[in-house]
Amino acid sequence: MRCFLKRTVILSAFSLFLLFVIKNLHEGNEDFNTNEEEKRLGREIALNQLYSIRNVHNFLELWNASSVMNVSYQYLAGIPPLKKKYLTIGLSSVKRQRGNYLQETLKSIFKQSTNEELKDMVVVVHLADFDVEWNSRTAQEISSKFVHYIISGHLLIIHAPEKNYPPLTGLKRNFNDPPNRVTFRSKQNIDYAFLLNFCASLSDYYIMIEDDVYCAKSFFTAIKKAVASREGSYWVTLEFSKLGYIGKLYHSSELPRLAQFLFLFYQEMPCDWLLTHFRSLLTQNEVIRFRPSLFQHNGYYSSFQGTANKLKDDDFEGDSVDFPDNPPADIHTSITVFEQYAPHKAYSNVDGYFWGKSPRVNNHFTVMFIKPVNISHINIRTGTQERPNDILHSGKVEIGTKMTNKMCGDYISIGDLARGQFDQSGIEHLIKSPAECIRILVTNDQKEWVIIKSINVWTKKENIA
Repeated sequence: MRCFLKRTVILSAFSLFLLFVIKNLHEGNEDFNTNEEEKRLGREIALNQLYSIRNVHNFLELWNASSVMNVSYQYLAGIPPLKKKYLTIGLSSVKRQRGNYLQETLKSIFKQSTNEELKDMVVVVHLADFDVEWNSRTAQEISSKFVHYIISGHLLIIHAPEKNYPPLTGLKRNFNDPPNRVTFRSKQNIDYAFLLNFCASLSDYYIMIEDDVYCAKSFFTAIKKAVASREGSYWVTLEFSKLGYIGKLYHSSELPRLAQFLFLFYQEMPCDWLLTHFRSLLTQNEVIRFRPSLFQHNGYYSSFQGTANKLKDDDFEGDSVDFPDNPPADIHTSITVFEQYAPHKAYSNVDGYFWGKSPRVNNHFTVMFIKPVNISHINIRTGTQERPNDILHSGKVEIGTKMTNKMCGDYISIGDLARGQFDQSGIEHLIKSPAECIRILVTNDQKEWVIIKSINVWTKKENIA
């Protein structure tokens, strides 16, 4: 028996969603990597659907829903943990025409985690292929190589049978995608919807990855630090990779809603686009992404027809990641700001960076702390991979230790930028007084514009007796 939601819910939900899609298509949302003709077709499709739908009341009821969908699952290996964990890592996998990276991904997850970290996480693999023999064979192979993790309750393999799926052929060809591509991405949305649905009660948080990634060492501890840094603030999605739907973290309490959202709009667009709309519809308008990235795409062949996929995250660092503390601060600069590339983007977790027009000698970029802090480490990165010449060619970094009338003073130089980069640890031994501010001072005119990609600050950890 297929798991379908009421037609009225689907139609009413679609009307509100289309309003959002139309708005984003009109504004040229960068997530939609389409040309003008595809945008025109998308708007036309959306408008035709919109004028045939009137009621949005049931969508509001759905949006307040917290119950999971009624889906039957098969347990291929392991059982759900008896005790609720801190984190569930979810990934879906299907048979590939070329390459198979699933076991390497699992190996990376467990290898890069300590025994203490593993106690508070569970990995759920959804083998989502309709080839039952492949699922069984793959589950057996994983079980033989990761038996310890299955017995210990750290690994669980499931399958949602084909009977649960809605129609996957004869679907709408939004953005002029060929039918086989529409079928593939539509099924993928349902694969993830069923995975999210299953994981809703396993842990406090859920992170989505793909079946062809490599993990940074102690990524679990880094995620816990990132979540703690957002305590008291509203968020829907925290991102730990800039690629697709890799490294997207959610409150598990939101998973039933997200699962139903993917189910409702499964044929509209790819999963990563839907995830972006889900975040925006829940009023988190800006991307909150932590750097360095914790997950790297390492597959060479795509799961769709075995085509080459060389995407890499240039913000990934494989060694143990210690996210910066970046204490609360106000940001000021005398460099002319270009458009929406605001100064705060260089210091916050908001996606983006500061971009300023040709800096002049004695221009500054200053981080003024709300409260004095004891700094141990500063890392500053200017320029980007796409714009390598937009670095600060000549500048120095200073720490101010005195604040008078909201003006920082008593600056002490701690070093110069080298090729646009600065990294200094052990600052607590150089500066004995708490810091009131950090200033990047331009020491020579330059004709190139400047991008300040990130300013990261670590504070001195107090010894605990």
